[in-house]
Amino acid sequence: MAHAYTPGLKVTDNLLIKKHRILPLKGEVIVKVGDKVNPDDVVARTHLPGNVVPLNVANKLSIPPEDLKEVMLKKEGDPIKEGELIALKKAFIKWFSSKCEATIDGSLESISTITGQILQRGMPIPVEVKAYLKGEVTEVIPNEGVVVECVGAFVQGIFGIGGETSGTLHIVTEDNTTILTEDLINENMAGKVVVGGSLVTAGALKKAIKVGIKGIVIGGFDDKDLRDFLGYDIGVAITGSEDIGVTLVVTEGFGQIDMARKTFELLKTEEGKMVCINGATQIRAGVIRPEVVVPMTGDKTPEMVKSETTTEGLTVGSLVRVIRHPFFGKIGKVTNLPAPLQKLESESMARVLEVEFEDGKRATVPRANVEMIEGS
Repeated sequence: MAHAYTPGLKVTDNLLIKKHRILPLKGEVIVKVGDKVNPDDVVARTHLPGNVVPLNVANKLSIPPEDLKEVMLKKEGDPIKEGELIALKKAFIKWFSSKCEATIDGSLESISTITGQILQRGMPIPVEVKAYLKGEVTEVIPNEGVVVECVGAFVQGIFGIGGETSGTLHIVTEDNTTILTEDLINENMAGKVVVGGSLVTAGALKKAIKVGIKGIVIGGFDDKDLRDFLGYDIGVAITGSEDIGVTLVVTEGFGQIDMARKTFELLKTEEGKMVCINGATQIRAGVIRPEVVVPMTGDKTPEMVKSETTTEGLTVGSLVRVIRHPFFGKIGKVTNLPAPLQKLESESMARVLEVEFEDGKRATVPRANVEMIEGS
């Protein structure tokens, strides 16, 4: 049987999902192997060094830099508070004395008799890493973090904005073709992750933020609305750090594109359950996909499901999505994978595949123009 590799998105109801939850700097891990965790549980914490704020004390006291240490009331490493006296140049007449005060809370990091400056280090910034998933801690990396595993439904998206969040899954539209408009959003959806059909309007997105919806999963999103909403072009940068009040996961692409029927039906079967989503996206080297995870609460064990890293490749029967004109966005099954190169309309030679779409129509498409929907 013909077999090929093509990039694709995972859409499955039965996957072993592993997430490394790692601190940016070494710190303290506060859970152990075997612990059950929820998405908002803190699994590790540390402190980032505070910001550095320079202060030219020599200039303020009108002294040469080499005399700086003689007027300092604090030494390197001492704690300081904003407004606290840290340097004093005495004079014979008290009123002519000069003084210098700290400008931040923190510590005195260094004193330079060459530049006449001191460096003030702000208070350490606490950083906590949460579990993100509802699952089990299966590995502890000392002083760095943990691995959290769960079994559940898993959907990868094309694009997203906003970071990690969780809530109850709620289907808003009747089917995968309906546009998610402002009138379909109400206050009863606060704290939920809602699923729409082919498009979410800018008005619906704004109302979702206003009522406190945690996340939106949708087939398509207008790139102009995205630019107007954020105030800038995303480009090829990593998303996920936007502080917009909601996480958005787009499953198909930009514009009005029906959510894949399989994806919509899968999410519909999971309605009412806890869902964990992350809009973080990177489309250059080191690809990061936005995702939707519905942790399973039943008795299935990791041995009974597929691994997240399992990739079977493209075969006859594989479900694919066309990502180029003239069949852009259409989904179908591979019916044949001819081995010889074939001439395209552009006169170039390429490997192709034959696909049968959901409406029964068939077409021959270059393999480079499709992506596989894994888990089919």
